[in-house]
Amino acid sequence: MNRYEGRRVLITGGGSGIGRATVHRILAEGGRVHTVDVNEEGLKGTAEQAAADGHADRLTTAALDISDEAAVRSGVAAAVASLGGLDVLVNAAGILRSAHTHQTTLDFWNKVIAVNLTGTFLVIRESLPALLEGDQPVVVNFSSTSASFAHPYMSAYAASKGGIQSMTHALAAEYSKQGLRFVAVAPGSIESGMTTGNGPGLPEDTDWSLFAKLAPALGQGFAGPQTVAGVVAMLGSEDGAFITGTEIRIDGGTHY
Repeated sequence: MNRYEGRRVLITGGGSGIGRATVHRILAEGGRVHTVDVNEEGLKGTAEQAAADGHADRLTTAALDISDEAAVRSGVAAAVASLGGLDVLVNAAGILRSAHTHQTTLDFWNKVIAVNLTGTFLVIRESLPALLEGDQPVVVNFSSTSASFAHPYMSAYAASKGGIQSMTHALAAEYSKQGLRFVAVAPGSIESGMTTGNGPGLPEDTDWSLFAKLAPALGQGFAGPQTVAGVVAMLGSEDGAFITGTEIRIDGGTHY
């Protein structure tokens, strides 16, 4: 499939996990991609894989902290200049942190909100002028199953993702008459940089019985990030042209 031939795509969080998988999926479908991440080593790995796949000529990368307003302003401008415009924005960048809420500091809370919710807002705001001049423009935001279902010890993360989900609905209404679509994906039970290794950093005294309802019904465990990348690619293409103002849950039936 070459659904992205001629399409110009900005992807945040492309240095690992679902963001990286989305970069490679859209490159494979013929798109031109500019991806940003705070992790420069991760971006290097993404670029190396793109080169190995023969797509190096259609990928550019840059380090960017999406919680920094000035950096986002200049970073998005550079992305639009590099791509020659903008048709698709994928807001995959985010962080996952966990703690007992009674032990959650304000700095902890503010960091999660700043990256996940405010960062998504800043990238959207700075991208809007270019998107409104784009071809069949669309924004794909990243919510989470935690926005609608109970994920213990993750109140800050859940709040940030619930905000993204609500913001997606509001933006879809605001820009619908200008032909700009806004959709959110809500992944759950997906392997990514946020869920592997130390992952969300759950408390040492975690009550694992609280996670009894968080096992996927399909398969034998978590799915790979390419599972989400395929859905994102659909939403940003002509195949998703009649989808806006909603969220799509991708969790293997974890939350029936």
